[in-house]
Parts: sequence; C-alpha cells; structure tokens
Amino acid sequence: MQQLDWIILSVTLLFIILYGVYKTRGSKNVEEYILANKETPWWIVGLSVMATQASAITFLSTPGQAYHDGMGFIQFYFGLPIAMIVICIVFIPIYHKYKVFTAYQYLEQRFDLKTRSLAAILFLIQRGLAAGITIYAPSIILSTLLGWNLTLLNIIIGISVIFYTFIGGTKAVNVTQKQQMFVILSGMFVTFYLILHLLPNEMTFSNALHIAGANDKMNILDFSLDTETRYTFWSGITGGFFLMLSYFGTDQTQVGRYLSGKTDRESQLGLIMNGFLKVPMQFFILLTGVMVFVFFQFNPVPLNFNPNNKTLIENSKFKDDYNKLETKLTALAEEKKEYNLLYIDHLNQNFDNPILRNKLKELAGREKDLRDQAKELIEKVDVKAETNDKDYVFLHFILHYLPKGLIGLLLAVIISAAMSSSASELTALASTTAIDIYKRNIKTEKSEKHFVYATQFFTLGWGIIAILFACVCTLFENLIQLVNILGSIFYGTVLGIFLVGFLVKFVKGKSIFYSAAISQISIFFIYYYFIHIYPSGQEKLGYLWLNFIGALLTLVLSSIFQFLLNLRKKSL
Repeated sequence: MQQLDWIILSVTLLFIILYGVYKTRGSKNVEEYILANKETPWWIVGLSVMATQASAITFLSTPGQAYHDGMGFIQFYFGLPIAMIVICIVFIPIYHKYKVFTAYQYLEQRFDLKTRSLAAILFLIQRGLAAGITIYAPSIILSTLLGWNLTLLNIIIGISVIFYTFIGGTKAVNVTQKQQMFVILSGMFVTFYLILHLLPNEMTFSNALHIAGANDKMNILDFSLDTETRYTFWSGITGGFFLMLSYFGTDQTQVGRYLSGKTDRESQLGLIMNGFLKVPMQFFILLTGVMVFVFFQFNPVPLNFNPNNKTLIENSKFKDDYNKLETKLTALAEEKKEYNLLYIDHLNQNFDNPILRNKLKELAGREKDLRDQAKELIEKVDVKAETNDKDYVFLHFILHYLPKGLIGLLLAVIISAAMSSSASELTALASTTAIDIYKRNIKTEKSEKHFVYATQFFTLGWGIIAILFACVCTLFENLIQLVNILGSIFYGTVLGIFLVGFLVKFVKGKSIFYSAAISQISIFFIYYYFIHIYPSGQEKLGYLWLNFIGALLTLVLSSIFQFLLNLRKKSL
C-alpha cells in the first residue's frame, strides 16, 4: 500500500468514529440509548437496515462467490421483498402497539417469561457467534494479503466499534451508518467503473456479459426442484423468505434499527426502501464479481488466490509440481486471451459464434482441472489448509490492479462495512441482555441511568466476547455462507415462535415453549445428518430449507400440543 492509500483509509475511518461520538454522546435514559429517542427518519432507517446486513463479508465474499459460481446466488435474496411487506403489515404495528424495546419483550406479553427468555437466548447465541465472524472476516483476509497481524486487526476493528457504540448506543449506530453506506456505495461504483475501463479497448459491456454467459456465470434463475441444490428460485422464495422474515422481523439486530423510527409509517417506509434496493444492490455486487472474472480472462491469474497456500507450497516437496501447474496455467491464460479476443471480434460483427462459446467452456474446464490439481497438492502439504479461495478473489484484484488512493478507499469500504454490522450486533446483543435478561430478572427498583450504564457495560462485554471469538475463529468455505448457515440453524425456530404469537391466537405459553425447544433440537439433528457431514456441494439438503422447516415445525407442534392440552382440560 502507498502512503496515499494509508491517508485515505485512516482519515475515512477516523472521521466516521469521531463524528459518531460527537453527535451522540450523553444518553439520558434507556429509550434514548436503545431506541435513539424514536426520532429516526425513514430514509435513515432504510440506510441503517441496509448497512447492518451489508457487512464486510458481503463485499469480500459475494464477488468471489460470483467469480466462481456465477450470478445464481442472487436467488438467495428473492424472498426479501416479500418478507419486507409481511413485516410492514404484521410485525411493525404489533411492536409499536406494545411499545417494546426489543422484539422478545412482546413474547412475554403474548406467552410467558420462559418463552421470552428462550427466544432471547437463542438470539444471543446465534448473534454472539456472528458478531465474532463479522470482525474476523475482514481481519483474516486483510492480514493474509497485506501481512498485517490478524489478532491486532481483530482488536483494532473491535475496539473502534466498541468505542462509539458504547458512548452513543443506537443513535451512534444510525448516525455512522449514513457515512458508512456512502463510503461503501461510492467505493463499489468506482471499482465497477474501473474494471470496465481496464478491459480491452475493443470490448463493450455487452461483450463482457457474453463472455460471462459463455462461461455459465450469467445463469441467474434455476427452477430445479432438487432440494440438494443450494440456491434455486424455489429455495429463495421459500427458505430465503423465511430466513429474511426471521432476520428482519425477529432479530434484534434489525428490529432495533426500525424500532427507532419516529412512527409506524417511518419504520415501514424504511423497510420498503430496503426491499426495493437490497436485491439490486446484491445483484450489482455479484455482477462486479462476474466482471472481475471477465477481467481475469485477459490478465494473469494465480492458481489459488489465497497467498497462504502459495507460501505453504513454496516450503514443501511439492513445489516443483505446483510450479508445473502454474506454467500450464500461464500457457492456458494466453490461449484464453486469444480466443476471447476472437470471440469479441465476432460479437462486434453481430455474430455470437457457437463454436467459440464451446471453446471458451472447454478452456474454463481445463482451468478448473488445474485449480483442482493445485488444491490436491495443497491438501497433501496440510490437510487442514483452506483451499477454497472465494474470499480472496476480490481483494487480490483490488491490491494488484487498482490505482493508488483507490486501494485505501476500498479497504475503507471493507472495514466500514465490518464496523457497521458489528455496531448493530453489539447494540442488539447489549439491549437484549439488558432488557430481556438483566432488567426482567432484577428484583430491586433501579433508575433509568442505571440501565443505561448496564447496557453500556453489556456493550463492552459483548464486544470483548466478539473480539475473543474472532481471534479463535477458523475460516469456512465461504464467509457469507457461514453467516447464513449459522442464521438458518436458529432463525426458523425463533420465527415460528413469533408467527404463532401473531397468527395462532389459541396457542398458549406452555405449548409454544416445548414446541420451540423440540423444533430447535430437531434442526440441530437435521443440520448434522443432512448438511454438516457431507462435503461442500454434496449436501442432502440446502441449508436455506432449515428456516422453513424450523418455522413449520414450531407452528405445527405448538398447535398440536395446545389442542391436546385443551382436550385434556375438557376431559378433566
């Protein structure tokens, strides 16, 4: 990195942190600290909701996901707009009617204390782990590619987030997320423009899409009914819908964002804004990854984007074998470039040559074979080595091909996104712990200021836990999938509890509590026996279905249990 990059990175991050502290210091009561005094306008609600979900993982992993697997991942988000409509019609009016600080407060009023505590604890477990991953994600990539100390990076990002979140609470999160979203979107648009600018002069955007299509990167829709396929249209509008409904409707990380809205209407408009913009935003990020793929059809590309693996091979007896594969890849790259330029020439003459399309597919197959051989060599050196390099693709492009200054901006994008999501997670974890666990179970009367201090204390505590978890985390196949899998394991059951509360009025506390417990245990077993024990891509069930199964199990079991309890009461 050049000095200019360091200056841009440092100034951007320091401005966001100090501005957040300056604008939000000195909360007088719990409502001001947790709900920002319910003064947030709809457009800030919308930006805050988007920024909370758009973590560093989104900008690290999603382009790499598209580079390797194409645009199909967009189907994961197809259920989101429908979920936003349902939450606006059903969830928000109920939350505002009951004047809750957290989503789980409603459950005690509808059911009982143990159901509220169960839902809160499931949230704390899932989101507590995710907070560590949110910090770890940019740290592991940046430390690998830039040579920075991983533990030190975890601590720096974690402390930066804790600093302004501890002082300003939800208002600080909302205020800083405006700047963070501006940095994030500006950085991504500039990067996309530069990718197109760096392509061969005779190449149009339409040509680039044709090349991507010839390599099966533009297959957006998959209407297959195969439950083993991870991303399909049907899993997106069912499993994805239930995941988004649970995440935005019952996860305090997001509920806290729109509970701070001035009115029901402001909260609803903020979510509708997210529903309109989120899918196009994810489409754009995926398309950026596809354009990076097209760029590398004309430029040198490593056998494996993770530089740790290159170092591993260099110090092993398989070094010569790996170098031979690299020589073959270099020769293949020249051949790819030649055929792609020929294909562009035909496209410019309005002829989509099917022979050349097939040739490009054949070359892509040969490249994949070389990469697979490289992975086998890496695994021979260290069976625990992470050979999947999706999370390293985009940063490799940034560091090796973008001009001075822009590298600093893009790193600021990644770290800003990490801070944005982490801040939302810490406020949600702290408010849930303070309101649903501490305040609900404390026996003596305490002042408002006491609970502000308690929430700040829990913010600090959860921040330290997140940093510690980040320091012991291990890299998964793809970080964005890890977060979504983790959410899918817990979200279905929690969503089922809320849906029963909203829609199935005859079910009472005892039935929903035991049904939710059985449902969650069942999901653990289903995940282990149908997903976890199989290699990636060979699972017997796509993880998105866990959301649907968990919610359905909770709904059905609670209805059956309540019906049986009612029969028993009548017989007695």
